[in-house]
Amino acid sequence: MRSNRKPGGPTDGIYEPNMTPLIDVSLVLVVILMVATPLAFQSGIAVHAAARSGHTAAKDREVRIELTISADGMVSVNRDRVPRAELASKLGPLLESSQSHTVIVRCDDSVPHGDFVSVLDEARALGATHVAVVGS
Repeated sequence: MRSNRKPGGPTDGIYEPNMTPLIDVSLVLVVILMVATPLAFQSGIAVHAAARSGHTAAKDREVRIELTISADGMVSVNRDRVPRAELASKLGPLLESSQSHTVIVRCDDSVPHGDFVSVLDEARALGATHVAVVGS
């Protein structure tokens, strides 16, 4: 049988797609999504400028609730020291009786970030609508 191909003409090329770059890009995207997904579920802390809310601080002083987180596992609720496990029983009634539901949080420098955020989350869960973080 005779071929229609001319001698010295182009040979058959590789016409199949190369899957290696496609697989590499797909795996990189999967890794990026696996790293970014937990960040979407972390709690957010809204920070407002003090200059805008500073003029109302004087009249809110008597109705706000102050929390101070210590490195030894104790939390001061309006200057009453309680263990961290008993924060909900002390903070809950105060938030229910408060009109503004404002909580001011102070924290020692040596307190782990996770403990600080868990106190903020617990205050929000108990009904705090305004949470302010005060630097020491």
